Amino acid sequence: MGSSPSVAEANAQGIEAGTPEFRRLCAAMWCAGAGTFVLLYAVQGLLPSFASEYDVSPAASSLTISLSTGALALAILPISALVESRGHKRVLTVSMTAAAVLGLLAPFAPGFGALLMIRTLQGVAMAGVPALAMAHLAREVDPRSLGRAMGILIAGNTFGGLSGRLVANVVADLAGWRWALAAVGVVSLVCVLGFRATLPDPRREALTGEPVRVLLRQLLGHLADPGVRRVCAVSFLLMSAFISVYNYVGFRLLAEPFGLTQTLAGLVFLAYLLGAVSATTAGALGDRRGRLPVMAGGVGLLLVGAVVSLPDLLPLVLVGLVLVTVGFFAAHSSASGWLSDRVTTAPAQASALYLFSYYAGGSIGGTAGGLALERAGWPGLVGFVVGLQVLALVVIGLLLYSTPRIRDNRRNDGRADAADRA
Repeated sequence: MGSSPSVAEANAQGIEAGTPEFRRLCAAMWCAGAGTFVLLYAVQGLLPSFASEYDVSPAASSLTISLSTGALALAILPISALVESRGHKRVLTVSMTAAAVLGLLAPFAPGFGALLMIRTLQGVAMAGVPALAMAHLAREVDPRSLGRAMGILIAGNTFGGLSGRLVANVVADLAGWRWALAAVGVVSLVCVLGFRATLPDPRREALTGEPVRVLLRQLLGHLADPGVRRVCAVSFLLMSAFISVYNYVGFRLLAEPFGLTQTLAGLVFLAYLLGAVSATTAGALGDRRGRLPVMAGGVGLLLVGAVVSLPDLLPLVLVGLVLVTVGFFAAHSSASGWLSDRVTTAPAQASALYLFSYYAGGSIGGTAGGLALERAGWPGLVGFVVGLQVLALVVIGLLLYSTPRIRDNRRNDGRADAADRA
């Protein structure tokens, strides 16, 4: 009769879907994602308010997002090294708390420059969550359940982004943008408390204490992998397109021929609910069918959605936004899952590279999209988005071409390992 596994053996195994620990872990990471993204993107629906109050262009008002995402991108790499030597729970807690406190200070910004400074500091503070969340799941969760866990994490990100935008738009209509930022700061603090209450103790966390040169060597090792470089390029192109659409659709809907109120224009962010479904569905589908085909399908949907939004017909604009959202989250979930499957060492550094590319796309692409809008209107923005997604499909094609060889090499490595053990 076989004996039951010891606690050490159980901890050596990954957390499996369906267990109470899996549910607690996913709930905690959902709170982490929601609490971060409720702050990061709440200002997206407020960009027309900033442009009006401070008499700046749409591209300039988008700096309230671009500076946050740019600072986040730059901070991810050093914070990923800190994670390896300070522990996941501690870094996540400090990161989320600092971002929430800054969120409560933002409403008191005396001018546009001060607001930009606070938003930049928030980006640095927020970096701990995306730098760690995917790597933490990859380390703790059984590989057969990883796609589902990753989808739930991205669903939390999606809910945070959605609720922040909706709360900010409704409160701004009622009481102005300062009260709107205060409201999302409170929501973020609630998420911090939820995270602390549900996160289980890590099974596999081991503080490496590795010197910077070792972590840098690991980072360079990931950069030497063409597959990692390509999936990072996809994340840059995806986020550049997605952030551009949502940064500037409010300007279009508030203007003629639509003339919507800020609250009604903010309702377009409800498409994020379908994005949450898309992320979890794509994660589970990728577990069964392969992540690259799902990734390509998501990119294709985003491209089609951008084209559908071209006519000045509100139903078509809304359908286009839904397709853009569903496609983006399916592709993003598949890309992050593919990277987690690919990387076997230093996962925090690999996640940091992916997310550096992702948020750099949000910062650079978001501002570039505003310039396209100012020069050629919505058709110019759509052309910009379509061009980015064509490039993304080319890169995914290169990944599809190289993956069979990668799989064969891994099988050969496995046979060599088995022979060594024998």
